[in-house]
Amino acid sequence: MSAARKNSEKQESEAVYRFPHKHLLGIEGLTRKAIELILDLSDSYVEQNRRHDKKSDVLRGRTIINLFFENSTRTRTSFELAGKRLGGDVINMSVSTSSIKKGETLIDTSMTLNAMHPDVLCVRHPHSGAVKLLSEKVNCAVINGGDGTHEHPTQALLDAQTIRRHKGPIEGLTVAICGDILHSRVARSNILLLSTMGARVRIVAPPTLMPTAIDRFGVEVFNNLKDGIADCDIVMMLRLQQERMKGMFVPSIREYFHFFGLTREKLAFAKPDALVMHPGPMNRGVEIDSEIADDIDRSLIREQVEMGVAVRMACLDLLTRDRPGNEP
Repeated sequence: MSAARKNSEKQESEAVYRFPHKHLLGIEGLTRKAIELILDLSDSYVEQNRRHDKKSDVLRGRTIINLFFENSTRTRTSFELAGKRLGGDVINMSVSTSSIKKGETLIDTSMTLNAMHPDVLCVRHPHSGAVKLLSEKVNCAVINGGDGTHEHPTQALLDAQTIRRHKGPIEGLTVAICGDILHSRVARSNILLLSTMGARVRIVAPPTLMPTAIDRFGVEVFNNLKDGIADCDIVMMLRLQQERMKGMFVPSIREYFHFFGLTREKLAFAKPDALVMHPGPMNRGVEIDSEIADDIDRSLIREQVEMGVAVRMACLDLLTRDRPGNEP
């Protein structure tokens, strides 16, 4: 292939995959086209990750810093693997041993990191809005790995990718999001994304775990699991986030599982081919029964983890295009 043709194909590819935002701070504000852009590129990375040789040089010379103020195994490891498989230099900052524990402010931390000229910061923080604040103080791209109860955009994107690969177009599907909606940034991001993509979204939770004015999001609200998942295509269970709870929100774990834990008996109310999802980590016997979680015909939980790496590779790729340092 001639150099001119290679250059032409490269320019065409960059034109097709041109992300219109500097950062990925949330699903809110993303158009359907932008979401599809990420998911379409993710498909190619799914195939790359299934090859024997999984590494490319897309991010050669780029530096990605994972800055996690909250503990996370799944998300941080996924971002790390995504960066390395694209050939980038990945640094994991341990907040527990950093200057932040010595009293350094978030703004001072951002200024310090900015002076190191990273290309992408992947940030998780316990306070809503903290990632956006940090993004305003740095020159590089910022990806929100979850901020408080606000948003977790890459989780919603990987969930959408998982659904799309099994059910085809998301438009017209009925998806029930069940559990601790009140404290869940995953729920918020999924509501925004699924609604944008044309799905019918149901929210299922006890009244104590249901946000006020949730109906303003254009969702259907249920306080009974069997009614909420009736005739659904996708049943997405959420973890009880007890670390964010201040006070009693459920009478007991046993009672919560009785009424809102997903069992085979309750899943029978959904469509016969309905699929089950969970963002993890799972509390078996609390929000989901092990028999359902491990059912290879109904559960997509392990595939969600696989899609997470591919989606984050796509996000890293898109956010570093057309930035200083790209190869000519």
